[in-house]
Amino acid sequence: MQKDFHHATTYVLARLADFDHAEAEIIAYASQYVDDATNAGVVHFTDGSMYEHISSAHKTLDYKNFDELANHQAWLPFHFLPGNNNANAGENPLDTFMDKIVCKPDSPIARDMVAACIDSRNSPHALQRLGITLHVYADTWSHQGFAGVNHKNNDISKLNDEDNPGNYLANRLKDYFGDKFDAIASKLIGDTLPLGHGAALSYPDRPYLKWSYKDSKKNRVIRDNAAIFLQAAEKMYIAMRRFRLGDANADVPGLQATDKARIEALFRNIKHEEERARHQAWLERIATGYFDFPPANLTYIEKGPGSWKHEALGTIKVTDDKNEKFEFRPGFLTSNWKLFHDALQVHRFYVIHELLPRYGICAA
Repeated sequence: MQKDFHHATTYVLARLADFDHAEAEIIAYASQYVDDATNAGVVHFTDGSMYEHISSAHKTLDYKNFDELANHQAWLPFHFLPGNNNANAGENPLDTFMDKIVCKPDSPIARDMVAACIDSRNSPHALQRLGITLHVYADTWSHQGFAGVNHKNNDISKLNDEDNPGNYLANRLKDYFGDKFDAIASKLIGDTLPLGHGAALSYPDRPYLKWSYKDSKKNRVIRDNAAIFLQAAEKMYIAMRRFRLGDANADVPGLQATDKARIEALFRNIKHEEERARHQAWLERIATGYFDFPPANLTYIEKGPGSWKHEALGTIKVTDDKNEKFEFRPGFLTSNWKLFHDALQVHRFYVIHELLPRYGICAA
């Protein structure tokens, strides 16, 4: 999923779940920032203080750079949460590692992840962690069927855009990958396969698209992204309602029919290829009162003035200067950027070292 969903849709769902504007803004920013937190290392302050932070995404989304993608360790905990073949802990001990790490929508692992987030709702970084968790939770729908590693299980073929006859999608892939793509077989060739859903580029992440492909076992898969995204939105809304109650098992209703219809209409009818254009269209709806909450001016600034990082450190640089020292300000400890990175580290440790091992998965 991209910025129109991770930021704008997440904000809408939070407001509908009775979070106020300031709370929803934090949740939505944190959700999107999972894709934009590309720097890692130690922040040094002039008074000798230090803060170590991690990244949750790679610097450039270039699926042709296979080696670069393979070197990043953020995919399983933040983007391709293992689905354990939809089995509960201990139910499938004979499944292979690859069977276990393929992403599945709303898997038992995903539900345990959400429950752990709800259980930590009184922590200083609770809203930031909720945003991170919702990002990962949402991606279990869009990334379903793929794994966050370079493996033949991600080898797909016969790609087709169902709304554009003539194998339009395969033609686009041929243009992108060049000689690495066989237009006749409609698949990547050679020994190196892209990580995750790289063979399909961003098509699993675009809400308006209906497309199909054959998976690594030659089964035909038809994906109606709008319907899939709507399922994710419904479950995210329920998770938010439970978070507010502090009860991971609370019996809460799903989205109201009118809210659901409005969200689906935007998924299906905003068809800009560029995610920024789709994101802007959502922000305009939010600002004009399209949804069942007061109009709000929502923005998202990834880097530079107005960004969380700028507010915390005063830097406007896109890439960290390892030798730079920042003035330590008391507000840093409670800044959204610092709390986001606290939550990022807590989430990764929990998923890799506590949650996945309960399901027999050793991922780091």
